[in-house]
Amino acid sequence: MATTKATILLVEDDMNLAFVTKDNLENKGYAVQHCIDGVSCFELFKKEQFDLCLLDVMLPKMDGIALAEKIREKDKHIPIIFVTAKSMLEDKIAGFKIGGDDYITKPFSIDELLFKIEVFLKRSKVFNTTDVSQMQFTIGKYAFDFANLTLQLNGVESTLTLREAEVLRFLAINKNELVPREKLLKQIWGSDDYFLGRSLDVFISRLRKYLKDDAKVSIDNIHSVGFKLVVK
Repeated sequence: MATTKATILLVEDDMNLAFVTKDNLENKGYAVQHCIDGVSCFELFKKEQFDLCLLDVMLPKMDGIALAEKIREKDKHIPIIFVTAKSMLEDKIAGFKIGGDDYITKPFSIDELLFKIEVFLKRSKVFNTTDVSQMQFTIGKYAFDFANLTLQLNGVESTLTLREAEVLRFLAINKNELVPREKLLKQIWGSDDYFLGRSLDVFISRLRKYLKDDAKVSIDNIHSVGFKLVVK
C-alpha cells in the first residue's frame, strides 16, 4: 500500500458498497475508518482526527444530514462530501444548507470519488502561498482571512467552511466586478451543471448572512448572469 495520503471517515450502511469504497480508497493510499450508522460515527469523530468525511445521507440511528450538522458544530473546516440517491434533490440542498461541501450520486465510479476527494485535499496547497493579496482581504468593515477561514467584524470572528471561504475569496479577488455564474462554478466545483447552480445559490445566501452587519457590503445577483461583491 502507498504512503498514507489522508484519513477519511466513511459512513455507509450498505456493507457491499462500503467494502468496495474502503478497499479502493485504501489501495490509493488513504486510511479509511468505516461506520455503519450516524451515532457511532459521531462518537468516533469526537475521539479521532480526520481529513475528510464521506457521509451517506440515508443512515440508521442518525441520518447523514443531522450527522453533518453535529460535525460542523465541532469542526467548521473539515470537508464533507454527501453520498445521495439520484432522485433526492431536496437532501442535497439540505446538506449544503447545514455546511456540506459537495455530493456524489449513487451509483458512482471510484474515479469520480477519488477526483472529488483529491480536489479537497489539494486545496491545502493554496494556504502555502506567500501572496498575501490572495489570502487576506478587507471587505468594507470586515477582515477576511482565507488561510484561517475567518471573517471578523469589530472583534467578533466567524469561522467559514472551506467552500464558503473559497466562494467569498473568488468574489473578493474580483471585488466590484461581475463574476459570471459559469466561471464561479467551474473555479470552485469544476463544473457548471444545473444542480451545482442551485447549490451555489445556497452558499451565496449563507455569505450574505455573514456580511449583513455592514450596509455598504452586498452580494448582488445579476439575474441569469452572475454575482458581484459590492463594497461602497
